[in-house]
Amino acid sequence: MTATYTFDVFSTLDGFGSHTGDWGGYWGKQGPELLEHRAALYGEQARMVFGADTFRTFAEILAPSPEGIDEWVTRMRNLPATIASSTLQGPLVWPDATIARGDAVETVSRLKQESDVPLRSHGSLSLNRALLNAGLVDRVQVTLFPVICGQTGAAPIFQGAADFDLELIESRTFDGHTQELVYRPTAHN
Repeated sequence: MTATYTFDVFSTLDGFGSHTGDWGGYWGKQGPELLEHRAALYGEQARMVFGADTFRTFAEILAPSPEGIDEWVTRMRNLPATIASSTLQGPLVWPDATIARGDAVETVSRLKQESDVPLRSHGSLSLNRALLNAGLVDRVQVTLFPVICGQTGAAPIFQGAADFDLELIESRTFDGHTQELVYRPTAHN
């Protein structure tokens, strides 16, 4: 049995994964429905997969004190995690994390074959573009925040990815303005 791999990402309408402006977390658009949904989503069994840069960012944010962090982030941190990295060194400030050295595509391909639980990645843009291009991403879950960051947008999510057709398999609206779109990607030929 092959484990499902979900690339979970937050995005602006114009396709940025983060910003350099004063928007605040979630571009200031998180609401109770979204946060409740995220907590439920990350309450399910899964194995997280991160690239080194995203893992370092999460570890830095969560290391001082996980208090005051949204429930879904705490739940994500308590899931087992594999970090694809050739540079990261231990010890890791994550309850159940391992470093996978070597080629990330080979690592995730192996994890998909061996894992008893779904695989999920939040962020890790360059890693997930490589996995998408290799045909290892089963679902692209985009949480679309109602903002355009034309001046302050950073980290274009799909820049450098191959071309894909997307089949919409789920959609939801939270708090009257934030959308979650889940797609099944197929390489465009």
